[in-house]
Amino acid sequence: MKIRILLFLFILSGVSIYAQTEQPATIGLDSTAQVKKALPAQTLVASADSTEDLLPTKYPFTQRMLWGKKGLLRNFSTFKLSEDERDREMQIRHKMLTAHRYLSYVSLVGMLAEGIVGMKLYNGDNSLRDLHSTLAAVVNITYFTSAGLALFAPPRGHSMHPGMNALKAHEALAVIHFSAMIATNLLAPHDSERDSGSGSNTKALHRAAAITAFGALFTSMIVVTF
Repeated sequence: MKIRILLFLFILSGVSIYAQTEQPATIGLDSTAQVKKALPAQTLVASADSTEDLLPTKYPFTQRMLWGKKGLLRNFSTFKLSEDERDREMQIRHKMLTAHRYLSYVSLVGMLAEGIVGMKLYNGDNSLRDLHSTLAAVVNITYFTSAGLALFAPPRGHSMHPGMNALKAHEALAVIHFSAMIATNLLAPHDSERDSGSGSNTKALHRAAAITAFGALFTSMIVVTF
């Protein structure tokens, strides 16, 4: 049953994170006005007749739900879709993805600390159980807050170029570490299992999921940094 749940969550997270995060350091330069300057004059005339041209072709449904042409936020005059508004949204996106990046750093350090404490806990040092639970709570808060900032940020100012690149590799790795984080929480041993020494298979799966989450998150940060 757990395998079916994990498979479902993997597919769901893949759909959610598709066409997702880009490197925050470059977003401030990615305004709609700058993109339009690079377009031919005839294209500008055609795009002026459609606000849809202000949005990328593909972006996550979480962003479409809020920021799409008929998104929830478009019901408010402050967020009416226009070229000026899209420029402002790029500033919002930049701030959200910058916070996303720094929270990811905190999550990574927390995962490392949690893994070290977890190994000692598995070796019988039950005095560290409360510390491990605290670290797990901190990691969950920072990680899923970071994920939420990326998933619900305004969409990028233009469609991504075809072919594999660092950002697409980052997105693919995001699917892996997001799924692994959910699996890590689902497979976490209960106190009764720790006390009785049972659930060894669950412990091994929990540890494997945690290592996968850490490795994929670390690699995803590397590919967009260098």
